[in-house]
Amino acid sequence: MNNKSRSYTLVLMQFLLIALLLLSPRQESPYGGASEIVGVFGVGLIALGSGVLLVSFIGLGNSLTALAIPKDNGTLVTHGIYSRVRHPIYFGLLVMSFGVMLDAGYWPQVIVVMLLYVLLGKKADFEETMLRERYPQYKQYAERTPRFFPRLGR
Repeated sequence: MNNKSRSYTLVLMQFLLIALLLLSPRQESPYGGASEIVGVFGVGLIALGSGVLLVSFIGLGNSLTALAIPKDNGTLVTHGIYSRVRHPIYFGLLVMSFGVMLDAGYWPQVIVVMLLYVLLGKKADFEETMLRERYPQYKQYAERTPRFFPRLGR
């Protein structure tokens, strides 16, 4: 499988898992008396993840692509949110997914979120291989910047 086919496959699997997460059934009162509080927290995580996605999309500018292959006319972005985490889009997706899982309270969604995490790890591995080939400075950037979850402070 060539790089482009592999990239399309990873993106397709990512969107399928997100669709499965969003379309799976919801429980009426999954956490008993705490359902409303946990649901509000879940919705808050969905909002936070959405904000991270928006900032990440804007931060990438012309380099934005759903594929794990850098654009020919793209540049390596290491400022803004990308100075805190190498894959803020994946971080935002994971935060949103966790929020959906909490809000819905349906146990199979836990499995979908775990599968999404594994898949995004594989996609990041592939993407970082492409980025190291394209941008010699990527190795140093990766050494100082966390992959998915930003460090607090700093």
